[in-house]
Amino acid sequence: MARTETRNEKLDLRLTPSAKRTLRTAALAAHRSVSEFVLESALARAEETLPDRQRFGLSAAQWEAFQKALSAPPRPSHRLAKLLKEPSVFERGGVV
Repeated sequence: MARTETRNEKLDLRLTPSAKRTLRTAALAAHRSVSEFVLESALARAEETLPDRQRFGLSAAQWEAFQKALSAPPRPSHRLAKLLKEPSVFERGGVV
């Protein structure tokens, strides 16, 4: 069953007249009020931003594998070792 929440929180924004016109035009094109358009757009952007910052569940076996991977020593990287041995562009004097 879907849980509904009462919309009783308010968010105030200061914006330029041109930004407001753009939002009004976009909302009109989407057949939404400006408030609905801004809220839907902001929530969609939040959902794009948050997936890797939220909780996720693992089974006991997955958690053990995750812990093992974190505890394992790093694999040797010959390319990284070579990069760290070579003089940087700053050390070579290649920056103007």
